[in-house]
Amino acid sequence: MSTLSLPVVEPPGQAPPRSGVRHVALVGNPNAGKTTLFNALTGLRAKTSNFPGTTVERRLGSVELDAGRVTLIDLPGMYALDAVTPEEKVARAVLLGERDPQRRPQAVVMVLDATNLDRNLFLASQVLPLGLPTVAALTLCDAAERAGIEIDEGKLSAELGCEVVRVNARAAGRRRSVEGLTAALDRLLENPAAPKLSAALGGCGTCEGCPFSARFDWAEGVGGACASRPREAHGKTTERIDAVLTRPGVGVAAFFAVMLAVFWMIFSIASYPMDAIDWGFATAGEIVGSVLPSGGLWDDLQSLVVDGVIGGVGGMLIFLPQICILFFFLALLEDSGYMARAAFVMDRLMQRVGLPGRAFVPLLSAHACAIPAVMAARVIPDRRDRLVTILIAPLMSCSARVPVYALVVSLLFANRPWLASLTFAGAYALGVVVALGMALVFKRTILRGETQPTVIELPNYRWPSLRNALLSTYSRAKMFVVKAGTVILLISVGLWFAATYPKGGPAPEAVELTRQAEVAEAAGAPEAAEGLLADAEHAQAQSDLDHSIAGIAGNLVEPVFRPLGFDERISIGVLTSFAAREVIVSTLAVLYGVGEDGAEGDSLRGALLDSRRADGTPVFTIATCLSLLVFYVLAMQCLPTQAVTAKETGSWWWATLQFAYMSVLAYGFAFVTYQVASAFA
Repeated sequence: MSTLSLPVVEPPGQAPPRSGVRHVALVGNPNAGKTTLFNALTGLRAKTSNFPGTTVERRLGSVELDAGRVTLIDLPGMYALDAVTPEEKVARAVLLGERDPQRRPQAVVMVLDATNLDRNLFLASQVLPLGLPTVAALTLCDAAERAGIEIDEGKLSAELGCEVVRVNARAAGRRRSVEGLTAALDRLLENPAAPKLSAALGGCGTCEGCPFSARFDWAEGVGGACASRPREAHGKTTERIDAVLTRPGVGVAAFFAVMLAVFWMIFSIASYPMDAIDWGFATAGEIVGSVLPSGGLWDDLQSLVVDGVIGGVGGMLIFLPQICILFFFLALLEDSGYMARAAFVMDRLMQRVGLPGRAFVPLLSAHACAIPAVMAARVIPDRRDRLVTILIAPLMSCSARVPVYALVVSLLFANRPWLASLTFAGAYALGVVVALGMALVFKRTILRGETQPTVIELPNYRWPSLRNALLSTYSRAKMFVVKAGTVILLISVGLWFAATYPKGGPAPEAVELTRQAEVAEAAGAPEAAEGLLADAEHAQAQSDLDHSIAGIAGNLVEPVFRPLGFDERISIGVLTSFAAREVIVSTLAVLYGVGEDGAEGDSLRGALLDSRRADGTPVFTIATCLSLLVFYVLAMQCLPTQAVTAKETGSWWWATLQFAYMSVLAYGFAFVTYQVASAFA
């Protein structure tokens, strides 16, 4: 193998750690098994957050070693340290200690995919010269063996100048799967030393021609010397499957069939834990209501706890099982390698509407949250393409919309999972179709320009890790519960106050109905008296709401939303959900008094189905439910996203345009939906 001189990145001076806990960075390419390895090392001792000052997600986990406790930093997957994408910029800054020198990693775990060794070695050629103590973790060795690839670990260790350890993070038993790596980390931390670079990496020189050519040559040379078949990327099984799944028509149909199956499982499987959560919160409300005293201000305190706290938070957490199932199956699809195929197939469709292939990753991430999607659009070099991607990203159905979709679909098809899944999938499809349509409009009007094709890596198919999917689901569920326990709780309490004060006193209609109930009771008609009392209670509740702060606001905006089939309570929910889309669920739970005696066991769904307008007709008809669903698919109800849009585009003009066109779309589509559905009702 020829000797090449490569430039060395000079890192800043190493600062001592702020505490006795040492930091180890996990570095590797996407699809190299890095996340699976992180989960195997840390288990449930991990948390997800953003890097300070960015929306790039990071994961931190604690690992107990003989050398002491270590904090493992899971850096974003990347191909190089050239700081092109936001993820690469963050990873480079962490490794060089630019963000916080005192938290610069004391060591690096370099993750190398045994099935694509030479490609992974290119990143290693940039990380090793940083001088950080390093151990290389060789992953996917089982897949490499099945493909006939043999790795000479001793020769690879000599070339890299650091210890190389085989890991099988998917094996049963976490300790057994990574014990070799933890032992190597112990040795490295007890006797830290920079990698002993070979002559090819140890020199400092310049490259002729392409600045990366020397690194590519080195990576290919080392891969060729240490692996028997380093160039083979896919096996015959992968090629046969891809011959079908990457065809334009079949690929798109397969993608929608897979997502439809996922949505069916969301409604068929989640019903049991949802019923249990609903029962639990209803029981908690009854117990608390029976324990607290009654009369005077005690009634208000009882209402605050039962309706505001338990009802508001419980109305949101009931959808946790559906969110968990969604993220669980998406993690399995991602880990199996299928989602990359979906990206490849959808890329062709995006090109037809004028979107660049690079826009797929931001738009796909928008199904989790629009904010990182807007930030991720930085990877698109052309400004016009980047602006189009930012403008349409919020049309993708983010996770905040899932509780709204689940609530509306449960009102329509509670016991028909196939119809529920079709409607749920239709909501997602509507967002995608409208987004692509608006991209075409923007590219042919105010943002004209040619788009460039892109290259998408298709990793090998592999059995997904059940443990990895469960840990990923746990992380997402924890974030959702924390949000429900903080933001949603505060908003629910605020809404309860707005819906309770000021009080309007006894309602004349309620007084009259109560008098008639007393007469019926005296006449020996207890059933009629019970019905009149229920009507009196409803009339008093409606009068109290009309006189409250929330009622006054709802009555003011209700005429605007009346053509969509929304009453004043739904209108209040629309206003409050500008802070966060999912807040409408807890808003309706508070306004409809979930926790008070009602049909179907105090559930939010039962309260909504029982709700009536002033003329006695149901509020949540099929037409109203469909209108509400369409409105929330298309509405721009996320002020934080607006702020990020303004920051990324450098002007509030684009954020205003985004808000305006999405509001017009939401109102227009919801209006047509309600009018058409009402006509056929």
